[in-house]
Amino acid sequence: MNLSVNGVDAFVATGGREFDAKQPAIVLIHGAGFDHSTWALHSRWFAHHGFSVLVPDLPGHGRSAGPPLKSITAMADWIAGLLTAAGAAKAHLIGHSMGSLIALETSARHPDKVPALSLIGTAATMTVGPDLLKAAEANDPAAIDMVSIWGLGFAAELGGSLAPGLWMHGGAQRVLQHCAPGVLYADLNACNSYQDALTAAAKVSVPTTVILGERDMMTPAKAGKALAAAIPNARTIVLPGAGHMLMTERPDELLAALTG
Repeated sequence: MNLSVNGVDAFVATGGREFDAKQPAIVLIHGAGFDHSTWALHSRWFAHHGFSVLVPDLPGHGRSAGPPLKSITAMADWIAGLLTAAGAAKAHLIGHSMGSLIALETSARHPDKVPALSLIGTAATMTVGPDLLKAAEANDPAAIDMVSIWGLGFAAELGGSLAPGLWMHGGAQRVLQHCAPGVLYADLNACNSYQDALTAAAKVSVPTTVILGERDMMTPAKAGKALAAAIPNARTIVLPGAGHMLMTERPDELLAALTG
């Protein structure tokens, strides 16, 4: 469906069912350079199991209009605006990578709107290497190569998809290649600049699940555990052998962690 959020058109997937504000709501927030398609499997499960689902393309991503937002705080306020536009009083926020920082900051800034959090592939600081930032700023395809290579675990590079005939590495690259110029850089720079995760974590009192990949090269499990330790009511689940892109690498195990 399409919504106007803060006066700008946004595309929001709903998992194959119409959004019903009377049901418990879930918002699934994608990572840097990606879009709603990241959550294709999980959004459908939630939408068909008693939840109303919002899976937005963040501004400038996928089918959403407007320039990309330049800070995690601006994205967090946008998520709060999305809930208002959809008529949802509150929602469980599930975020991956950059999306996890957005979810965390939204909970800290708008606590009345967030009854629960799930943070996937997360860390208190998401430092982006200068070579990757430089390539992304120049819209150099090397940036897409770096993100897709570092983002997927070892098994994913050898095949490993549960869906026959799908190539996880190539799929990630195709989505990133559809980014408008400047979008990937804006996202990576927002992650690199965000230094308030521990401050936000201390403000979070709702049940929080932190889900990490044991072999994540982008947000190492050690860093994710440190963030979880700063959240008063958090539990941590580490998926053995998994990399950063848990939605495609370990969809069933991720769903079990989200619903367990």
